[in-house]
Amino acid sequence: MQNNSGNRVAVFIDGANLYATAKALGFDIDYKRLLTEFQSRGTLVRAFYYTAIIEDQEYSSIRPLIDWLDYNGYTVVTKATKEFIDASGRRKVKGNMDIELAVDAMELAEHIDQMVLFSGDGDFRSLVEAVQRRGVRVTVISTISSQPPMIADELRRQADTFTDLVELQSKIGRDPADRSMPREIRETRFRTPRPIAGAVG
Repeated sequence: MQNNSGNRVAVFIDGANLYATAKALGFDIDYKRLLTEFQSRGTLVRAFYYTAIIEDQEYSSIRPLIDWLDYNGYTVVTKATKEFIDASGRRKVKGNMDIELAVDAMELAEHIDQMVLFSGDGDFRSLVEAVQRRGVRVTVISTISSQPPMIADELRRQADTFTDLVELQSKIGRDPADRSMPREIRETRFRTPRPIAGAVG
C-alpha cells in the first residue's frame, strides 16, 4: 500500500450521466457543495468534469455551468459532439467522453489513494479494475433508486464502494427554490445547514 499523506482523492464526473441521474431522482446538483463535500473527505487532488458540447446550436444551459466550474476549482474537459443519422433515419448526437476520462484516471492513479467516479456507465468497469490494480480504492456514485436503475450492474459490483446519489442529496443537492429565496432562509432549509463561521464539516 502507498505511503499516505492523508487520503488523496480525485473526483471524476461524467457530466451527462450525472445530470441524467440527478434528474431521474428529481434534484439538481450544487457543484460548490459537491466540491466542499469531497474536500472534507481528504486532500482533493483534482476534480474533473467531462461533457460534450453541441457547437452549432445554442446550448445555453451547459455553457454557464462550464464557465462557472472552470473558475471554481474544477478541471473541465470538453469536446464537440458528432452528429450522425441512425439506422431508422433519425438524427442523433454522439458525444462520448469515456476515453478522456480513462486516460486522466490512469495518469493520476499513482498520485491518489481514492478515486470517486460519478457515472453509472458499464464501460468504465475495466477502468475501475485497472485503477484498483494500482492500489487505488474506487467509489462509484450513481443510483439504483430510479426505475430503471442508472448504474450498470457490472460497474456497481467492481467498485470498492457504491454510493447511491440519493444518499448525498442533503449534502450536494441544490434547493429548487434557491434562486428566489433570501440567503438566510436558504441556509436554514437544508437538512445539514453550514453556519457561515466556525463550523467544521
